[in-house]
Amino acid sequence: MTWKNLARPYVAAFASRFLQMLQYRTAAWAGFATQCWWGGIKVMVLTAFYGGASAAVGVPMSLQHAITYTWLAQGLLALLPWMGDPEVAQAVRTGSIAYDRLRPVDAYVLWFVRTTGWIAARVLPRLALMLAFAAVVLPLAGMGQWGWQPPAGMLALLGFVISMLLALLLSAALVMLLNIAVVSALNERGINTLAVPVVIVLSGNLLPLTLMPDAWQMFLLVQPLAGVIDIPARIYFGQMAGVNMLVVLALQALWIALLVVFGRAVLARTMRRLEVQGG
Repeated sequence: MTWKNLARPYVAAFASRFLQMLQYRTAAWAGFATQCWWGGIKVMVLTAFYGGASAAVGVPMSLQHAITYTWLAQGLLALLPWMGDPEVAQAVRTGSIAYDRLRPVDAYVLWFVRTTGWIAARVLPRLALMLAFAAVVLPLAGMGQWGWQPPAGMLALLGFVISMLLALLLSAALVMLLNIAVVSALNERGINTLAVPVVIVLSGNLLPLTLMPDAWQMFLLVQPLAGVIDIPARIYFGQMAGVNMLVVLALQALWIALLVVFGRAVLARTMRRLEVQGG
């Protein structure tokens, strides 16, 4: 059997989930409107903070970068791995997860590509809308100081694109751990509730990680959730250039590899002890 034939079911699973999620256009518009609202509030808070001369002294990120970071984080909200794949949770509740045990495919890879398609289809429309709003509409409305600033250069833009692709895979690997936890617990509510605050803070969605205390910086940079939003943003702003950019890209790839290896081992153990419910 050729690699093309081996990959065919996984490509089909990704494409079907991606196209399925693109049908929810109203949800994308609603999410965009909500994220604009919260993004505007966060921009006003940051502007007030930087407006205080004493508070702004020694801040490692300019106000323009902090505002752009805010719009980027809002556009990438659906990328955050703060909940398991609802399709997996439903399969656990109804018992249809038993079908995945019978399919002649690798269960981890199948769920991974489905999750990647689910995340990508939710992120791309909202990110495009947020970019159009913050980079085009706001400057045309005379609010360019609150707009989305361009990248530090072409190399930074290229590094940002690569980092975003790694961020997508990293987010999918983290969601897979939540999926496996849901299979073990037979319910997703408690797991998702615990994941939300941890992910929001450590990913940099609440506040750019570089604005947190200096003593925390090394931990905040090397932990896996930094690779979802904060590391791509630092590359975009040129804070991670040259060798440093290659190091953080390698760090994202390392976390993906570690999480996938760990996830595969845990899923295999979980599937051996699977209790099917529903009917």
